[in-house]
Amino acid sequence: MAAPIDLHLEFGGGAELLFGGVKDHQVQLPNQAEPWDIRQLLVWIKRNLLKERPELFIQGDTVRPGILVLINDADWELMGELDYQLQDKDNLVFISTLHGG
Repeated sequence: MAAPIDLHLEFGGGAELLFGGVKDHQVQLPNQAEPWDIRQLLVWIKRNLLKERPELFIQGDTVRPGILVLINDADWELMGELDYQLQDKDNLVFISTLHGG
């Protein structure tokens, strides 16, 4: 059984508006049989943190196009994207690059 994982989640570029205007979240993911990955984290975020308009953050089982994801300051594309296995104390940043006009 994997131990609980503490994460720092940050939402910016307007994405924080979907989370009640809160940019920074310190969260603890509960322990579970298999290691946590980003795919599971997105489901957890949708259930536990997302306050409104989930379609602006989630599309299918991933983040919507136009949302930049950084894992410990590295582009998640370099880290395996949805399959990246989360580590205790990871820092994840979600930045919306979409701006209304």
